[in-house]
Amino acid sequence: MLDDQGMTEEWIVRVQGVEYGPANIETLREWKAEGRLLPVNEARRANASLWTTAGEIPGLFSVEAAVRLIEPPVQVSRRSFNQILAETFRTYRKGFFQFLGLTLVVLLPSICSQVTTVFVQPPQGSNMDLRSVLAGGFAFLMFILSIVMWPVYVAGIQILTAEIAGGRRPRLVAVLNEAVKYWPRVAALCIFVNVVFALLTLFGLGIGLIALVGMSSVLLTLAAMGLLVLQVWMFGFFFITVLFWQQFAVLENAEFIDSLRESRNLARSGKDLPWFQRPSWRGAFIASIWFAFVLAITVGPEWGMLHHYLNELLKTQDPQALLQQMAEAQQANGFDISAFVLGILGKILRPLVGIAFVLLYLDSRFRVPSHMETIVSAGEGGTVR
Repeated sequence: MLDDQGMTEEWIVRVQGVEYGPANIETLREWKAEGRLLPVNEARRANASLWTTAGEIPGLFSVEAAVRLIEPPVQVSRRSFNQILAETFRTYRKGFFQFLGLTLVVLLPSICSQVTTVFVQPPQGSNMDLRSVLAGGFAFLMFILSIVMWPVYVAGIQILTAEIAGGRRPRLVAVLNEAVKYWPRVAALCIFVNVVFALLTLFGLGIGLIALVGMSSVLLTLAAMGLLVLQVWMFGFFFITVLFWQQFAVLENAEFIDSLRESRNLARSGKDLPWFQRPSWRGAFIASIWFAFVLAITVGPEWGMLHHYLNELLKTQDPQALLQQMAEAQQANGFDISAFVLGILGKILRPLVGIAFVLLYLDSRFRVPSHMETIVSAGEGGTVR
C-alpha cells in the first residue's frame, strides 16, 4: 500500500495505552496473525495525529476495505447540514470540560489583561506612578501570553474534536501536550491568515473612502464599484483557500504550503453535488451563523446607543466633535459588566465553530462510494443486502 508520494504507508497502533510502530502493512498483518492486533485497537498513520481503529486500515482486516481504497471516490455526503450542527452540540456537550479547559488557556490571560487595564489606571490629570507602570506591564504580558497560547488552543480544538468523534475521551493534559507540537506551524499560519484578512479589510475601507470622495463623480463611483467587486472576489477566494487549513495542519500533519493547497482543494470539491451540499458553502453557512451570533452579543446590548450616534453622525457637521462626545460618554459609563460577561460567554462558546469545521472536514474528507455503503462485512465473507 502506497501513500500519495509513492512511499510505503506506515501506521502506529496503540494497545492498552502503549504505542507500537511505525509499521507497514506487512508487519501489521504479522501482528494480526499472532493475535497481537485486534480490529478494535487504536491506530493512526505515522504522519498524522487523527486516531482511528485497526479495523479501518485498508486491506488489513477486510477485503472490502481494500476495494474501497482502489475505487475512485464518489462525492456523497454522510451527514446533512442539520446533522452536522446537531453533532457539533453533542460533541461540545460530551467534551465540555475539556473544551472549557482549552478556552481558559487563552481566556484567563485575556481577562487578567482587561481587568488590570480597566481597574488599575491613574486618575485623570495625574502623573504615572510605579503602581500604574507595573500594572500596565502585567496587562501587556498577559495580552502577549494570550496571543502566544492561541495556536495551542486552535490545535487543541482539532485534536479533541477528532478524538471525541472517534469515540474516545482524551484527558486535557494529553490534548495540550499533543497540541504544543504543532505550535510553530499553526502560529505561522495564524499570522499569515490574519494579516491577509486585515489587508483585505483595509482594501475595503479604502474603497469606501473612494466612494465617499467620488460621490459627485460618475467615473470615481464606477471605479469604486469595480474595486468592490474585486475585493469581494479576493475575499471569497482567500476564504475558500483557508477554509480547512487548521484541520490539514493538525489532523493531517501537513506543512505550511501543503495545508493551504489541500484546504483549497477540499473546499472546491463536491462539484457534482448540489451547491448547498458542497464543503465551501457549508463552511460559509457555519461561519455566517457564528458571525451573526457574535454580532448579536456584541452589538445587541449597545444597539440603542449606536443607533443614536449613527443618526447624529448623519446630521452633524463636525464629526470630530461627535467622536469626542462618544469617547467621553464611554469613559463616563466606566466598566461595562454586561458587555464583559457577554464577551466571556462568546469565548466559552467559541469552540463550537471549531468543532463544526472539524466535523465538516471529516464528513467531506472521508467519503465512500454510495454503492459500497450497501456492503456489510461479515468476517472473511461479506454479504450484500
